[in-house]
Amino acid sequence: MTEDLARETIVQDAAPISAAQLEQALAGLEGWAACNGGKAIRRAFETRNFARAQVIAGLAGGIGEMAGHHPDIAYGWGYCRVTFTTHSAQGVTRNDLICAARLNAVA
Repeated sequence: MTEDLARETIVQDAAPISAAQLEQALAGLEGWAACNGGKAIRRAFETRNFARAQVIAGLAGGIGEMAGHHPDIAYGWGYCRVTFTTHSAQGVTRNDLICAARLNAVA
């Protein structure tokens, strides 16, 4: 599922998905979990050092920039946390799942 999802196209003005759809989608996205009361998804990557955390942050930022769908990123020595949400939809959309799948594919 992750590879197919990563190939999907980002859609402008996407509608938020239901809690059931989110739960089902997250079952196929390794490492991702709902957060902020189901209004966002987050993955925490553990790394061996700061440089690797910075690489993951750069990948997440690059994916977001290319998609026009930007994540919140926090990183430091040994970790990188990436959060996707669709602010205009006030929740998680298919676009968030697509970006998460793309990050999984390259990280």
